Amino acid sequence: MLIRLMAILGVLFAALAASRYAVAQPYPFKPIRLIVPFAPGGGTDIMARVIAQRCSESFRQPVIIDNRLGGGGTIGFEMTARANPDGYTLVVGSGSYGASAALYNLPYDAVNDIQPIIMIGETGLVLALHPSVPVKNVKELVSRAKSNPGRLSYGSGGTGSIAHLAAELFNLDTGTSMTHVPYKGAVPALNALIGGEIQLVFTSLTSTVPHVKSGRLRAVGVTLPRRTAALPDVPAIGETLPGYEAVHWYGLWGPKGLPREIVTLWNREVAKILQTDEMKKRMAAETLEPTGQTPEQFLNVIRRDVEKWKKLVKAVKITDSN
Repeated sequence: MLIRLMAILGVLFAALAASRYAVAQPYPFKPIRLIVPFAPGGGTDIMARVIAQRCSESFRQPVIIDNRLGGGGTIGFEMTARANPDGYTLVVGSGSYGASAALYNLPYDAVNDIQPIIMIGETGLVLALHPSVPVKNVKELVSRAKSNPGRLSYGSGGTGSIAHLAAELFNLDTGTSMTHVPYKGAVPALNALIGGEIQLVFTSLTSTVPHVKSGRLRAVGVTLPRRTAALPDVPAIGETLPGYEAVHWYGLWGPKGLPREIVTLWNREVAKILQTDEMKKRMAAETLEPTGQTPEQFLNVIRRDVEKWKKLVKAVKITDSN
């Protein structure tokens, strides 16, 4: 009996020692899951894979990409918000995060249930027209839209997408009423514009610039608060409509309660990656401008977007069935 008791105590002491050893080990001591809430091959996925590869080398632990599709990114976002805040589940998301928070009744607080780490980069959308539309700038577009209420149609990759919200913000700020035509993705919407099914889109710079340069489409504005190197001769919409902007960003965050030292470590590592030639090349190809903000700055961006898009959704009565 005594021998059996000693054996049991030995197992318990060994388990306790192992537990203490695990706690004492420096982070990271096991593989890290980096959730990407969108399909492989997209902008978010591309950024995440470069970060995962570089951080795997730096941390000497695998950083494994986990693509979790669905709900406009909300499935992957919720998984992260509900994860154990130990630094082994993080997410790379995009500006659609604020749009989703505005459109859906989420089971988590989009601002207070996460820990922002770093904003990776930002880009804007381009307001592109079919050449048959006889306008050359934003002012002329507003005039034509007001003269023909509901006659101009714009496409988007779906209700609640950044492109949809950017266009509705334009409608709200200008007092116009252009008609929304949702498609199953940004590419079908762009193809519809090229084919003349619709008159305009607010859409990705990356996919649209080649068509603008070839003359198949006409760009009259970008949604960034400034001009972009991708289309240096195209003015920011805010130059005509002061205060107008719709920024599409990429960033890294984890669940609320993430230890400060882990936040600092990831912020520092990703900031270094943003300075590498490989990352600069990848970001330029995606018409992204690196930002590398502090966690606090990134939190302010998220809070701003969530509040902005919630206000818009309420003002124009957008629902996920529009």
